[in-house]
Amino acid sequence: MARNIVISGGGTGTGRAAARVFAADGDRVLLLGRRGGVLEEAGVPGALTYAVDLGDPAGVRGVARFVAEELGTVDVLVHSAGGNGGREPERPAEDPLDAVAHTWSVNFRINTLTAVLLTEALKERLAEPGGRVLFLSSIAAYRGSGTGAYAVAKAALHPYAHDLARQLGPRGITVNVVAPGYVEDTEFFGGAIEEARRERLIAETSTGRAGTPGDVATTLHWLASPGAGHITSQIIQVNGGAERGH
Repeated sequence: MARNIVISGGGTGTGRAAARVFAADGDRVLLLGRRGGVLEEAGVPGALTYAVDLGDPAGVRGVARFVAEELGTVDVLVHSAGGNGGREPERPAEDPLDAVAHTWSVNFRINTLTAVLLTEALKERLAEPGGRVLFLSSIAAYRGSGTGAYAVAKAALHPYAHDLARQLGPRGITVNVVAPGYVEDTEFFGGAIEEARRERLIAETSTGRAGTPGDVATTLHWLASPGAGHITSQIIQVNGGAERGH
């Protein structure tokens, strides 16, 4: 039976790859993201699209209304929206502390708040039993991200997921987090990275290669399957062994 799948950040990278995997199963997919044109061009067969800033409560309320009208029940909610806050528009700041506040606020907003608002808006529509909530974290949550802001924003999803798993577990709904390592073919770095850095990131793996959006997408798909019904409140690392389990 076809399921209803809602994927934030579904127009590019991992979100798009996940959407295609679910759609190939015959599931009905709703793609969410800030850029309507990108969502429409994602190439996901039969997908619905809804352009929205998920950091805006009013926008998320609009998503909730759309879901109620078009889908009714949400079987799988995938949070792929977010990314490198350093790629967001800068705001001029004369004082260094103002710049720090802006950087941390932006990273929290696009990586943490978006996921929390969307979850809270849709959690009463999750299928029970059998509903799935899946968050995208990062290897940075374990080892830092240079400035700390992105890493902390992703790491904040972990305790939220644990709390949510306990809350939704009695309804037969699982909640898990997937934490990828270095993944190529996404917009995270804003383009190709320096070859020396790429080689270093690949050398950290045990598999000797970069990750792909498909690696993460198939993990998400499995966690959403009936076979993963007793797996909840877990952080699944998909990084080729670059970071060991904790």
